[in-house]
Amino acid sequence: MPTLLRWKGYRFFFYSADGWEPAHVHIVKDGLEAKIWLNDLTVAVNLGYFARELNEIIRKTREERDAFLAAWRNHFGA
Repeated sequence: MPTLLRWKGYRFFFYSADGWEPAHVHIVKDGLEAKIWLNDLTVAVNLGYFARELNEIIRKTREERDAFLAAWRNHFGA
């Protein structure tokens, strides 16, 4: 489960078994988790984050999307 970024206590990562799904990241902090699709930055799963916090996570994912996609392709192949 490669960690892509640690930011403000959040850990952005994907699972090594996730290669069959479209590119995405999981974000965890304090027992909460979200999953965001990288192609359109939509939320696939939200397990406990409030809207304000989730919007901040989406904004950061948007900023880092190119790096996240590069890491995804490097790990799973193009």
